[in-house]
This record gives sequence, structure tokens and C-alpha cells, in this order.
Amino acid sequence: MTNSAVEAVTVLPMDEYNQELVASVHPSDWVNPEPKDYYDLVVIGAGTAGLVVAAGAAGLGIGLRVALVEKKLLGGDCLNFGCVPSKCLIRSGRVLGEVSRAKNLGITISDVIVDFSRVMERMRKVRSRISDHDSVQRFQSLGIDVFLGEARFLDNKAIAVEEKILNYKKAVIATGARALHPTISGLEDAGFLTNETVFSLTELPQRFAIIGGGPIGCELAQTFQRLDSQIILFHNHSHLLNKEDQDAAEIIQNTFIKEGIQLILESQIESVEKTSEGKIIHYTHQGKSDFIIVDEILVGTGRSPNVEGLNLEAVGVDYNQRVGIKVNDYLQTTNPKIYSAGDVCMNWKFTHAADAAARIVIKNIFFSPLGWGRSKLSDLVMPWVTYTDPEIAHVGLSAVDAETKGLEINTIKIPFETVDRAIIDGETEGFVKILHKKGSDEILGATIVASHAGEMISEITTAIANKIGLSQLSSVIHPYPTQADAIKKAADAYRRTLLTPKAKTFLNLLAKFSRWFS
Repeated sequence: MTNSAVEAVTVLPMDEYNQELVASVHPSDWVNPEPKDYYDLVVIGAGTAGLVVAAGAAGLGIGLRVALVEKKLLGGDCLNFGCVPSKCLIRSGRVLGEVSRAKNLGITISDVIVDFSRVMERMRKVRSRISDHDSVQRFQSLGIDVFLGEARFLDNKAIAVEEKILNYKKAVIATGARALHPTISGLEDAGFLTNETVFSLTELPQRFAIIGGGPIGCELAQTFQRLDSQIILFHNHSHLLNKEDQDAAEIIQNTFIKEGIQLILESQIESVEKTSEGKIIHYTHQGKSDFIIVDEILVGTGRSPNVEGLNLEAVGVDYNQRVGIKVNDYLQTTNPKIYSAGDVCMNWKFTHAADAAARIVIKNIFFSPLGWGRSKLSDLVMPWVTYTDPEIAHVGLSAVDAETKGLEINTIKIPFETVDRAIIDGETEGFVKILHKKGSDEILGATIVASHAGEMISEITTAIANKIGLSQLSSVIHPYPTQADAIKKAADAYRRTLLTPKAKTFLNLLAKFSRWFS
């Protein structure tokens, strides 16, 4: 290794924990290796998709030469700016949510003090601890050549990383996506935060505007409100989380109102200006112009794929700025030697989706030539969770999806106000909703709103993935009392629809007979 060290990267604030983080995922003293004569696989991007592809290929035990290229931080958004730091803050916010509801359980808690600096310090500490799994050193130990720097395709055989040339047989593009910056007059000059910069805060904004009522905006709005910001949440639709089940979104919206979040719906931000009093947001709402002064602004209005600088034209890979890299159902680009996975090419912008896609890529590159068949992205049964409190978890089709596909459905909804454990927990604002094909027990989709809906949805995901119908699900014994018992209640509700009038008459007589002799 004779090159000079790579360009240094900083993550603010550069305290001991962020120094440990950077030392793991983009060490300033790292020296890129001398490239091998060729690589069986070059992976561009070391977020979840890229890391799983690289580690999976190297771990096949057949001596593959694998190179991994990352220009920023290994671990990508999930570790550095997404799942890990956001869920750390959400955990702190959940404690405060429990405290606010404690009086309903007969417990009075006074003198609650939020130490924002310690909340953020804990997040940085946890992130640095987890970073070892995504570290440069770990991937080097797996036999992977790790290159830190910007990758650029030269032709159908070579990729340049800084001054190094990597000859490749196959390549995978997993460069991810970044926060979308809306074109609002004055916003750039006034300054704003995204998910990539909000976790660098060291002081709590007292008046905090969040633009965007999707999952990212809602999760952070509730969390910072609980941490003692006054949140003003702007959204251009008539209700929050407009891509989710409407009943579910309504529960979250009502929860936000109860918690004191100021919602400005059906709004359009016209301009932003920075003054000595703060940042003034000029907007229209229901046809009227108004303004509000805040200390900080967070933008959470979507993601934009990272396709710049790759020189994709040189290798015939089609892409655009809206959808990213174009892939077929096998995650193959328009160049058959080059595949793609993760946020740069997929509508599902979730860590677990990137992981699943990476496994498809490994199989399709290395196993399908051996006659093992090819895996399809469309075959995946993909759950997702919005980590508000309560959480919204969803898998499969929604009612709108089913209607679009021309499917006739029945819906079973079990409100948590009928579930004993939810009543005991004081968490009756929620439900399990299951969609099944009309005239069949085939589960098409489900939505759960619950404190830990993300932990519950996997049972239904497993059922859909393994074609387990509601009849079989009804036979699964659930511990009592649990909130997951709502799933069994839904399955039982389906079973009751199968009873003939004669069977119902018999069961009614049986019930009466039982009461007579009890």
C-alpha cells in the first residue's frame, strides 16, 4: 500500500464518539490498496445494499475477488443518518411519552428534565458502538479490497477510484439516495436541516418547523416535540402520512394534535428569510397567506437517488433523476454486466429492502449461471414501519392497491379497545386490519397500529410469504394476554364467516345447554 491517505471526513460534533465512528467507517489514515489484476465483483456504495452484496460474495468461499468502494461513510444512511440515530432519539421520546401517560396508571411523576445534550450524546455513543459491524477493518478482514474515494466508470471493463483503476467482470451500483431539497425561495440562504444534518444538533431548537408529513417528518416531529421543541409541521396534503392507511394516519394525526404539535395542512411554503428574530416562513394555507417565525427548519420531503459522477453513459446504464437507475425485475441494469440494489434504484427505501435486494443480486450474479434460477424483486413480501408512537406497520396490498388491481376483497378490523392486553396497557388507540381475497382466506395485506406494531407485523408477513391463510392462522395459539392476540382474533373472525346457518343454530343451542348446566 503505497498511496497517500484518503481525504478526511468529519461528522459534527467531533467528540470522542464521532471520532470513533469516523475511525471505523472512513478512517483518515486509511490507504487504498493496490488493485488486483481484476475483480470478479466491484461494489460501488457501502450502505446496506453494498455491504451485504460485498460480504455475501466474499463469504461464498469460492475465492472471489471483491472490491468495495465508498466515497463517504461505510454504513450509509442507516448507520450514520437514518435508522440508528433516529431510533435512538425516538427511544428517548418514547420514555417521555410513557411519563406523560403515567398519571392514567396511577403514577405521578414530577420534575421531568430533558437534557438534550445527553440525549444526543447517547445517540452518538450508540452509533459509534454499532459502527464496528460496518467498519473498514471488518470488511478488509473478510478479504475485500476497500477503496475510499469516488468511483467512475471508464468503460465496460474498468472503474476509476481516484487514481486507481479497478478492472471488473461484474459490478453492482448501490450508491443510495440523499435528502431531496425543495426549491423554496430563500431556503438555501436561510439554512435548513435534513436527516443528514439534524443528528449533529447540540442545542434543541425551541421553535422548530418541519416540512413534510411523511414518515421521516412525522417520526422526528413527534420526537422533538417530546424533547421540548415546539413543532410546526407543514404538509401539502389534507392529512399526514397520506400514503398510509387512512384510518391509521388519522390516529397519528389526532395523537399529534393531543401532544401539542401545530399542524399546517394543505399548505404551500412560498419563501423563507433569515432575520435577527429567526427564520420567517411565508406560506399559504387554505387560500390565505400567513407567516411564522422559527429557530430552525428540517426538510423531510423525500429522497433523490445518487447517480451523479458515476459516468453511467460510458457503460450504457439508463437512469434519471426521479427514479434513479433503471433495473429489471432481476435488479439488472440496461448493461447486463452491471446490477443495482437499494435506494438508488428501488421505490422501497428501507434498510431491510436493501438487504433483501442485495441477496437477490448475489443469487442472480453467481448462482443463476449454474442453473439455480433467478430471483425477482417483485416476489418479495415487503413490510414497513413508521416509528411514531403508536407505530404504523404495513405489509402487502392496501385497499387502494387491491382496487387498482381489480381484486375483490373483504376487510377484517380488530380495534384494540376490544383486546384485553391493550386495555390493560392503556393503549387502545390502534387496530389490526387484515385484507383477504373475497371468497378465500388468502391474506393480501395488513396494517397494524400499535405501540410495537413493527414487532407484530412479521407474523402476518410470514403468513403471506408462506401462503398461510387465515384458517391456518386461526389455529396458532397466542399467549394471553398480548396485543398480538388481535391477529388471532382477526383470523377467528374470518373462521366465523364460514359457519353455515345450521352450524350457527347448533352452536347457539350448545351455548344455551352449557349455561343451563353451569
